[in-house]
Amino acid sequence: MDVFERILSARGLNDNDRRQQFIKPSYEAGHDPFLLPDMQKAVDRLVRAREYQETITIYGDYDIDGLTATTLLLDAFESFGFENVSAFIPNRFVEGYGMTVDAVEKIAKTGAKLIVTVDCGSLSEAEIVRASELGIDVIVTDHHNVAPIQPPAVAVINPKRLLQDFPEAYEELTLKEFKRSPSQHVKDIVSDRPKLYPFLDLPGVGVAFKLVQALQTRLDGLEKGQEKWLLDLVALGTVCDVVRLNDENRTHVYWGLEVMKKTRRPGLKALMAVAGVTPNNLNARALGFGLGPRMNAAGRLETAQIALDMLRAKEGLEALKGARQLDELNAKRRREQDEILKKAIIEAEKFSDDPVLVLTGQNWNHGIIGIVAAKLLEKYAKPTFVLEDMGSTAKGSARSYGDFSAVDAIRASDDIITKGGGHKLAAGVTLPSEAIGAFRQRVNQFYTSKALRLDQQQQLRLPREDTEAKIIELNLDLVEQIMQLEPFGSGNEAPILLLKNVTVIQVRRLGADSQHIKLTVAHNDRHLECIAFSAPSHFFVDVGSLVDIFITLEINEWRGTKSLQGRLLHLATLEQD
Repeated sequence: MDVFERILSARGLNDNDRRQQFIKPSYEAGHDPFLLPDMQKAVDRLVRAREYQETITIYGDYDIDGLTATTLLLDAFESFGFENVSAFIPNRFVEGYGMTVDAVEKIAKTGAKLIVTVDCGSLSEAEIVRASELGIDVIVTDHHNVAPIQPPAVAVINPKRLLQDFPEAYEELTLKEFKRSPSQHVKDIVSDRPKLYPFLDLPGVGVAFKLVQALQTRLDGLEKGQEKWLLDLVALGTVCDVVRLNDENRTHVYWGLEVMKKTRRPGLKALMAVAGVTPNNLNARALGFGLGPRMNAAGRLETAQIALDMLRAKEGLEALKGARQLDELNAKRRREQDEILKKAIIEAEKFSDDPVLVLTGQNWNHGIIGIVAAKLLEKYAKPTFVLEDMGSTAKGSARSYGDFSAVDAIRASDDIITKGGGHKLAAGVTLPSEAIGAFRQRVNQFYTSKALRLDQQQQLRLPREDTEAKIIELNLDLVEQIMQLEPFGSGNEAPILLLKNVTVIQVRRLGADSQHIKLTVAHNDRHLECIAFSAPSHFFVDVGSLVDIFITLEINEWRGTKSLQGRLLHLATLEQD
């Protein structure tokens, strides 16, 4: 069995039908949008709004999931013939995350009769009550954690509600019956309970897309099949929100990349141009590391409205101006991020014994510190909270991994914080500055109370190989085969190969601070170059070292010549006799 067949076997893709469905997922096999909670109620209310041409506000979010979802609904509502629709994107430094009462009151002054949220709203009880007092109905579309009792909206369309209501029915956010029989449509599954939506890890833009599909059954203007032109937005938001790239998410990204290659949007064309992304190198990685950071930079430093305007630009020159502005903001973001990271590392050393890092500093832009938290998690292999101390208030972001839930740790601190929420592995929190010490103590107590040991958590950071391989088995053709499994991301990572007992025959340090490394390893007269960026110290081994390495394969193209290269994920030095 060759390497590619071993990879397929490791991923349960032995059956030919299952393999073909995975390699080329069927768009038509998507799930019924009316299986999502409150979808029918939302459609009925929007049909009425369309009949009377009510004023509608799309209430988005300043991250890329929210921006793509906002753009998607604006485009779709225009196609459906809604005439009085606008968008409200909160400013991170004014309104902050999610719905706020102040924002609702601003929207009321525009004469809006209906607010449709995207990527937020599930926990906005007070804000939705205030909207009702002002004569505004609210439809929530979201994918974040839900409240035990839903806020008094017309509809709360959030897949996570099903996980709360039917926890025993799901495993890893997938309906158990559906997971066991992936080729069997959910409507064919006999069950005593109501039919349930099979997959719960849709991003905000994915939920908005399902709303559009549902509206197509009641409204004219967007013919069946034409909604596929929205998949470029769905793909971008899905990849950048780091949800699982399986089930519908995989389908949306797979076909969304195809749509993006021939996108009609001047904004996306311009953004790809400034990011150096072409149809030939367009993949999930290009979205996550090329387009995404530039779009997110607007909301991190100034206002996300810049990114929304670029996405919705009608003319090429207008789009290019916006894309260049985003590129400049992203460069500024990187400079500020590097400065904060240096200071945060100094702080981290003061709390080296803590299993969870809680780090604070003044003038640490809270639009950037989420990225810093992710960098520190990588460096220290510890869940990390990074807070900007603004005097009386501190605001920050958390990043975690493994079994430690950042959002549950925040919930365990409800009595000492102002607000907080998010996901298991990424969350945000606001608290009084005087409570920082108590918060640090509380989240570390939460860690120990769950009987989590740091050594167990660290094991979860180590890569797991799909298969062991020999250098002689690796070639460019194998990379081309592996690319059939794209798009790669959470839940469908690029295949990992374990190369055992290879000898390091060359070491090159790269980068301004020698922070990157390129190793050449050999076995039985065959050699392979492997590269690691911002490499940990134990990667810097001596020539002659015998090592086991975990890699992903990629093609390195230089001056028109293609060569095989490994991306070094982990290295273990072996003792030699």
